[in-house]
Amino acid sequence: MRTTVIRVNPDDFDPEKLRPAARALAGGRLVAFPTETVYGLGADALNPEAVGRIYEAKGRPSDNPLIVHISDLEQLKAIVSAVPEKARILMETFWPGPLTLILPKSEGVPDETTAGLSTVAVRMPANKIALDLIRLSGVAVAAPSANISGAPSPTCASHVIADLSGRIDCIIDGGCTQVGLESTVLDMTVDPPAVLRPGGVSVETLEAVIGQVNADKVSEVSGNEVPKSPGMKYRHYSPKAEMVLVSGDSDRVAETINRLVEKNRAKNRKTGVLASSETRALYNADVVLCPGFRNSPETIAASIYRCLRDFDQLGVDIIFSETFPEEGIGLAIMNRLRKAASGGIIRLPPYSNKNGGHKKSRFSNPDEGVKP
Repeated sequence: MRTTVIRVNPDDFDPEKLRPAARALAGGRLVAFPTETVYGLGADALNPEAVGRIYEAKGRPSDNPLIVHISDLEQLKAIVSAVPEKARILMETFWPGPLTLILPKSEGVPDETTAGLSTVAVRMPANKIALDLIRLSGVAVAAPSANISGAPSPTCASHVIADLSGRIDCIIDGGCTQVGLESTVLDMTVDPPAVLRPGGVSVETLEAVIGQVNADKVSEVSGNEVPKSPGMKYRHYSPKAEMVLVSGDSDRVAETINRLVEKNRAKNRKTGVLASSETRALYNADVVLCPGFRNSPETIAASIYRCLRDFDQLGVDIIFSETFPEEGIGLAIMNRLRKAASGGIIRLPPYSNKNGGHKKSRFSNPDEGVKP
């Protein structure tokens, strides 16, 4: 299959340039497009054959539901059967934006889109290219991330081209995404609403608008259980290289990682470290990549996937990564890193000084790290 690439300046473009891609969507074909979170791989959400092509192109398990993207609230009528009051408030507050709501589905939504569930995940992306594409196509668009299933999600068109060129009909190159992590998925069919996947809208922000939100559901499902949200089952966000997280005081993390780097070098393995800009100088790996600043977690979120892909392009065999505070978007950052870490996590005890106290960390919170 020949894949057409349409390059669009996100700051200044004629929506008519998207017309060929919109026609492709309306005709049951696959189009990759940018959103504010990551690039999505879109198909007509109400066309079961078109949706089936998404699973085939990505190599995605068919029991992994998709998110339906809309350009206006009128499209909800064909997708959901009910909208609770709290959901309406969230739509008014966060749409367009990186928030996906799980609602009861309408009869017109095929099982292929929802993995057979009675609910459907839906959002309105905050990206003009995405909104114009959906509007011009005249269809609601089912769209998971535009990558091979299990790989780090794409935040630039070059990532999509590397994964899916020759597998899909069209790619819209609209530059790099801003948020860099997928949307928050909030289940509105339970009370209190439950976060199934953390993302671009934090738990704290949601609770400021609608009150109590249950974040205990952020977990994996296994066996024959069908997840309500993407990202809850199967391998996700993973580089080709083995990845290990190391959590604890910054100095001890650096010492431990550098020791592991030397052990792996002795085995002729090319080593990589994922570290914040504040601590990168502590490491002596073959490749040290920094997604951003620890005191600005949004910068880290925006670049995590790019760094994981860069490690693979640079031929790294094993990656050691720092951990980050699970506050705000940090919850989403650590959710993705844990799922990417095929080698698991090493939790280090804090330093103890001669007087029984703890040595002060370079980090603002000396006890930070992933939650047990």
